[in-house]
Amino acid sequence: MAVRKNGDGDIIQLQLSSGAVVDYKQAQAMAKAGQIENVNVFRGRDGDEHLRSNADGDPTNNLDQLPTF
Repeated sequence: MAVRKNGDGDIIQLQLSSGAVVDYKQAQAMAKAGQIENVNVFRGRDGDEHLRSNADGDPTNNLDQLPTF
């Protein structure tokens, strides 16, 4: 998986292992439906839903640390 960020450093798209590119909202819906492995959706303190990698103790596979495309 790889990510594309905007000028503020926010993730705006994900490239899945299949090569498909989805926007952030699509990725959230897919994660909720169990269509993307190792990620989940949570509600942040700001009240919005956010996408994050499942906690596994390995910071190198956090979404913010993934390679960009």
